[in-house]
Amino acid sequence: MKFLRFVKKIMEFTKNYIFRFFIFSDFLKFRKAIGGKRFSIKWKDFYPQIRDKTRTTNFDRHYLYHTAWAARKIKEINPKFHIDIASSLYFCSLVSAFVSVKFYDYRPPDLELSNLEVHRGDLTKLLFADNSVYSISCMHTIEHIGLGRYGESIDPDGDLKAIKELKRVLVSDGSLLFVVPIGGESKIMFNAHRIYSYDQIVDYFKDFELKEFSLITEFAKNSLGIIINATKKQAEKESYGCGCFWFIKRSKV
Repeated sequence: MKFLRFVKKIMEFTKNYIFRFFIFSDFLKFRKAIGGKRFSIKWKDFYPQIRDKTRTTNFDRHYLYHTAWAARKIKEINPKFHIDIASSLYFCSLVSAFVSVKFYDYRPPDLELSNLEVHRGDLTKLLFADNSVYSISCMHTIEHIGLGRYGESIDPDGDLKAIKELKRVLVSDGSLLFVVPIGGESKIMFNAHRIYSYDQIVDYFKDFELKEFSLITEFAKNSLGIIINATKKQAEKESYGCGCFWFIKRSKV
């Protein structure tokens, strides 16, 4: 095992060296061609980027697709304003372009944009009244709570407490956009995150209506990148997929 790691490091070093050599060659060609026109180009400003010469542009599948999915759901829900709890800053920033957003985080960012309010909030102790929020999202967040990764207290049931709070504050017929890692086996990758099974999440929200479940596969398995109206069986094939749940809180009969 140590030998294999050593070989891997040597291969990576060699690859980087070769990339740097070709970029240095490009630098010399470019420097000669520009001839000092328009921009200065000096040896001290040589700043090689060795990982960007790819056939396609790489991106984080979870974070690109789940925020795109959620933005489309917000447009469909069309709320007067939306509450987001500690999801991607890119999501709340972009969505605030077409709907007012109030963003809450245990570590609030220094972020200022029109139509966007930023507040400090503890997801296990939300300050909203019971049945008071019509549209709320909490995406790629619950899986971290209670693991201590972001400075919060260690609490094995932190995620369950947070889920209870989300359910409490949502008004009848209100929408919750809920995103977590999902796979065939539920487990904790300490102290990074939890991975849930499909059945776990459905059971945690058994008193809610599941309006839509969509799945972002760990690897590109289809041309769309995200499977809309995915099945439990598809979710169980993943080891670290991304489950996108749209829940509706229905009145008890």
